[in-house]
Amino acid sequence: MRVVMKFGGASVKDGESILHVANLVKKFEEYEKAVVVSAMAGVTDALIEAAEKCYKEPSSSYVKLFIAELTKKHYEAISTAVKNPDLQNKVFEKVDKLLDELEKVLLGIGYLGELTKRSRDFILSFGERLVAPILSASLLSIGVDSLAMTGGEAGILTDRNFGRAKPVPEVYSIIKSRLDPLIKIKKSTPVITGFIGRAEDGSITTLGRGGSDLTATLVAAALDADEVWLWKEVDGVLTTDPKIVPEARLIPEISYQEAMELSHFGAKILHPRALEPVMRREIPVRIKNTFNPEADGTVIKKESDSTKDIVKALSLIEKVAIVNIGGAGFDFAEIMSDVFRRLSRERVNVIMVSQSSSELNLSIVVDESDVDRAYSALKPLENGVISVKKVSDVAVVSAVGAGMAGTPGVAGRIFSALGKNRINIIMISQSCSEYNVSFAVSKKEGKEAVKVLHKEFELEKTK
Repeated sequence: MRVVMKFGGASVKDGESILHVANLVKKFEEYEKAVVVSAMAGVTDALIEAAEKCYKEPSSSYVKLFIAELTKKHYEAISTAVKNPDLQNKVFEKVDKLLDELEKVLLGIGYLGELTKRSRDFILSFGERLVAPILSASLLSIGVDSLAMTGGEAGILTDRNFGRAKPVPEVYSIIKSRLDPLIKIKKSTPVITGFIGRAEDGSITTLGRGGSDLTATLVAAALDADEVWLWKEVDGVLTTDPKIVPEARLIPEISYQEAMELSHFGAKILHPRALEPVMRREIPVRIKNTFNPEADGTVIKKESDSTKDIVKALSLIEKVAIVNIGGAGFDFAEIMSDVFRRLSRERVNVIMVSQSSSELNLSIVVDESDVDRAYSALKPLENGVISVKKVSDVAVVSAVGAGMAGTPGVAGRIFSALGKNRINIIMISQSCSEYNVSFAVSKKEGKEAVKVLHKEFELEKTK
């Protein structure tokens, strides 16, 4: 059995958790395995904040305080997670060297008054680069041979699209050549930094949202692993967010397509990009709970055996807005092309689209943080015939399930239930696969819509 295990920030949030993860990895000594690790919980956000602050309000005293806090956090983790004194000292030295480098970079941003995408990626990489040596040393201290590696050292080579770098086509053969001998011949367990890669010129790059999951699936595909295990702080994929519906139930298995639909529409499973490498090789992905490892979790695979559930799960995105383009009497395809070219140029994340071609009416759901850029990019299209408007305080609800395909009346049932509960629908969209029906409502009605549909389709009941 060959597996790739990925541990998120909540799984390695402190020294006790890192030691727990090391012992968890050791339980599978008979497996060939590679480990991918995220930064400690909160560290990536802290690095982003520090970079922005150093750019806007340079302060050497702030930088020193920030570095002192990071040092304390990681020193405490080392003291708890690494029991061998010699290994402890080696990791202390490694962390000191990294933090000294980070301090110089942050001070440099203040002196230069410049924060480029390249330097931002370099700063963000420190979260993973700090924790990987700690977990590797923790494994060594309990008798598991291990080596800490950056994404670049493991073979995650990318283009130079900083912030959302794309792996080069030959990435699989490079990863295999570097990791296979370690795992198969030396029987070692590499601990690889998630989220970060390396361009051909040596620049550190980041893979964007869900980057650590993508690192894990790239490694799994390259090594022809039997499974990928994504260790999180939940038992698996639930029918919806239990904070909204406490009766939400664990889903034993879902298909790749269902997982991608749910992830795209707000469910915190994994980024859709992360599934692409394993889909090609049909490698199952298992979501497991780091702190409840005996639970079976949820398996994501090519085809789900349980398609009898018409709606399998519900997701909600609350921080979104709509940009409407309306008008009449011109080439709809030409306007569509222009709209999406403008949004692409501004790197606006488009979540959902709904259109009517009889009279031009194009509604686009975007991240709340992108709405002003989207509106500014599209506003020049106004010419007395076309109008551009934005709608804020919007939420998107998505009902997902392979059983919806070919089942008549699903949309009618959804909208009838919402209508009975006086929930107004602003916008509707359905995928060609018929695996999901998504709709926009006012932000204040988003959670209520999820509750209504969870009850309507009896998702709390074990099927």
